Amino acid sequence: MELVLEANSLTKTYGRSKALDCLTMRVPRGAIYGFVGKNGAGKTTLIRVVCGLQAPTSGEYAIYGVDSRDRKIAKSRRRMGAVAETPSIYLDMSAADNLKQQYRVLGLPDFTGVTELLALVGLGDTGGKKARSFSLGMKQRLGIAVALCGDPDFLVLDEPINGLDPQGIIEIRELILKLNRERGITVLISSHILDELSRLATHYGFIDHGRMVREMSAEALEAAARKCMRVTVSDTAALAVVLDGMGAEYKILSGDKADVYAKLNVTELTLALHEKGCEVRSIEERDESLESFYLGLVGGERDA
Repeated sequence: MELVLEANSLTKTYGRSKALDCLTMRVPRGAIYGFVGKNGAGKTTLIRVVCGLQAPTSGEYAIYGVDSRDRKIAKSRRRMGAVAETPSIYLDMSAADNLKQQYRVLGLPDFTGVTELLALVGLGDTGGKKARSFSLGMKQRLGIAVALCGDPDFLVLDEPINGLDPQGIIEIRELILKLNRERGITVLISSHILDELSRLATHYGFIDHGRMVREMSAEALEAAARKCMRVTVSDTAALAVVLDGMGAEYKILSGDKADVYAKLNVTELTLALHEKGCEVRSIEERDESLESFYLGLVGGERDA
């Protein structure tokens, strides 16, 4: 398996605080790698280190097999495009002029490809409109277009759908999938919107307090995520008594709903609840969400 990014025992400290703590990471070529973690878990720090914006305190990483301490790392980084934290765009310029400016920064010989790139991200009809008047979703797509200047095959996106409306989220999702499937671009994407990330990712890395808790493919995650029965009843207190008697694992969600992580005989459960004067209103099978799986790995309150 060819790796686009490999990190070994990567550590970054700020005074006494460790933003990255011996982090190990493997991003396969062709993947959409979902980087999952709470606020302050170290996601943005890792991205800044990999992009060369900060130096690690210790440890090492490689891009396309080139060690970060090797002089050739600059050449490997030219195969990367990144939107770190906020899109790097000039608000007083049009979308086309933003791309032309990036072409100049990269030392590209001409502006061939600007029109095609704008069409790719859905900004081909913006003309001379200044970027300051763009919606948040348009600015994000322009930022991705800037990152794609120079034709990189590894794209790093830090919270690309944060703050977007539903339509903006769909547009970014479709763009990422198009870049991956049609252009073969490997994508490393961090996101707090875990349900949306589950629609994209082929691989996951779960980070907590600067450490990689677990890496896995989407297929492995699907196999590992527990299935449950969502039970709606008239009285979850009575349900808890019955489930305790059956030795079943469960989680009370509200006064009338609970998730049961066990294979139960529905008839037996219904009869036992009837004896407690509890009415069963509905039972449905559910898969464990990405958010629930993540919280099960790291514990703590919902903040991912």
